[in-house]
Amino acid sequence: MTFRSEKPLDDVDWRLLELLQADGRLSFKELGRRISLSAPAVAERVRRLEETGVITGYRAQVDARRAGQPLQAFVEMRCALSSCLLKTSKSADYPEVVEIHRLSGDHCTMLKIRAASLEHFEGLLERLGKHGELRSSVVLSTQYEGRPVQPPPDDFLRATKPDGWS
Repeated sequence: MTFRSEKPLDDVDWRLLELLQADGRLSFKELGRRISLSAPAVAERVRRLEETGVITGYRAQVDARRAGQPLQAFVEMRCALSSCLLKTSKSADYPEVVEIHRLSGDHCTMLKIRAASLEHFEGLLERLGKHGELRSSVVLSTQYEGRPVQPPPDDFLRATKPDGWS
């Protein structure tokens, strides 16, 4: 797995990413107007960002609460080897699971869950329990949700560049 694109992102790329993360429906013409580039130049840069995997897609943001799923929770799992969730289930088995993260440490997996009610969540926990030990936390509020990806701070970049790099 690589964590960097082949060519480092420059200031123009970061500005395009900032604008597209705020509104993925902006036209190349409008993007160009905002950063003082031609629409074809913007289109080429966006295409390159897509091809290198920096931009992975475009989508509508949906408010889960207003769509009937007001409860959000995180569930840490310590799976039994013979019944690991990731090896014995498919995504359709648990539509309430919106993210799965493999972890180091005491628990092997962290799930992000959406549910319609506490009763729904309780039933989900019962279904998940067959895979191993669970520890859950219901989300009371969220700050920084959907926070855009930003360039690392300059002091971080200076600290991680090998000697001789400018």
